[in-house]
Amino acid sequence: MTAQTAETANQVRHATAGDYVQLMKPRIMMLVVFTAAAGLVAAPASIHPVMAVIVLLAVALGSGAAGAINMWYDADIDSIMSRTSTRPIPSGAVPKDEAIAMGLIMSGVSVLLMWLASNWIAAALLAFSIFYYGVIYTMWLKRSTPQNIVIGGGAGAFPPVIGWAAVTGATPLDAWILFAIIFFWTPPHFWALSLLAHGEYAKAGVPMLPVTNGAKSTRRHILAYTVLLTPIGLAPVATGLGGWIYGIVAAALSATFLWLAYALSRTRAGDADASGPDMKRPKGLFVFSILYLFVLFAALIVEHGFGLHVPIEALVI
Repeated sequence: MTAQTAETANQVRHATAGDYVQLMKPRIMMLVVFTAAAGLVAAPASIHPVMAVIVLLAVALGSGAAGAINMWYDADIDSIMSRTSTRPIPSGAVPKDEAIAMGLIMSGVSVLLMWLASNWIAAALLAFSIFYYGVIYTMWLKRSTPQNIVIGGGAGAFPPVIGWAAVTGATPLDAWILFAIIFFWTPPHFWALSLLAHGEYAKAGVPMLPVTNGAKSTRRHILAYTVLLTPIGLAPVATGLGGWIYGIVAAALSATFLWLAYALSRTRAGDADASGPDMKRPKGLFVFSILYLFVLFAALIVEHGFGLHVPIEALVI
């Protein structure tokens, strides 16, 4: 055995249960399940609690399946970027063929489970969302255009529509407003992260906006999409989906988001290093964006799940 072979052998590690969990991108999965639960609870109908749990389990499995397919396809660039090099596949813990097999099997199981627990519309939407993330975004958009996260953001916007459809068998305007909130939230959220990791993306050859257009243009795009997001985040109040609790929460969150995006756009620094002082604002915006989406959808769950939903127009009358 040569010295190089011995060194390689020493680097190989056996997969643990945690590696397979990481393959499913659990942090994204939690957000996906949470937003699906918001759509499920806000829908104007009821569903048996057991069926609701199965629906959310199907959404979780579908999200995990898409994550596994993403990691399978992106193993080459994940091995280049330091922040992703320890993922299960580039670290050598999980073979690529196991990852894709896991992703495909989980995809089928999740869609079948959704169909059995609810209806074909919810199952079809779940299937399409997996395809959207695993194929349209991962295999096509991510490496071909700086608008990758804008168009690809649709994949993560489907969960509340799926939850709504699982309860009612329909996808009305209110369900698509929830879709639009996540769709327009995704670019400022992810571009803030990409400002922090632009050097990594450049090294891997991924055309994220900070790599192709620079930090200054990215900051302006973040502000523009935050401005677009503001009225969409408040739209449930106008349709009656969101009550006074949601209205207050949405107004406060939107104002804060706008201020942070504006402050970031006024940063004079160029393509600063992720460890430099100029990265405080993108870090702050990235963290707040997660809080924004969580609290906004939590307000809907609280209002509709605990009988606190009172449309603002009812208070005015």
